[in-house]
Amino acid sequence: MNYFDKGMEILEEKFGNSKDNVMGLSTIALELGANGQPRPATRDIDAFYEDGVFYCVTWGASNKMKQIAANNEVAIAVNFAWFNANATGENLGWCMKPENAELRDKLRKAFTWYDDANDESNENCVYLAVRLTSGIININHHETLIYMDFINKTATLRGKEL
Repeated sequence: MNYFDKGMEILEEKFGNSKDNVMGLSTIALELGANGQPRPATRDIDAFYEDGVFYCVTWGASNKMKQIAANNEVAIAVNFAWFNANATGENLGWCMKPENAELRDKLRKAFTWYDDANDESNENCVYLAVRLTSGIININHHETLIYMDFINKTATLRGKEL
């Protein structure tokens, strides 16, 4: 097995199988910082993972979605899972769009709180896809690091062999 396949296997074990993953999502704020430079904005989200993409349900008019519309480059860190990555964010639109039906079923299964927290009748109830572009899987406190390139489907290893 090559390192990319091994990394994908690890990600599936950690985050797949309809788990509700809490992670930090960073975007670039629309307002500049005090120094006149772009500044990051970070918040926790719940996300469902599948094949190199984290999905979440969110409010289409939220600051994060406005920020992603202006600059779709994002970063994530999955809480206590030793994984961080760069990604692109994509608004998949209203949760009730026919093309979102399969994803909706998966999110409803993963998020036991889904019906309590979302108003699907409102078209601002949207799905966000966080498509991984590069990331680092940290195994056993830096004993092994897998540097993942999701675009080219390659990976390199630093540290102890798997």
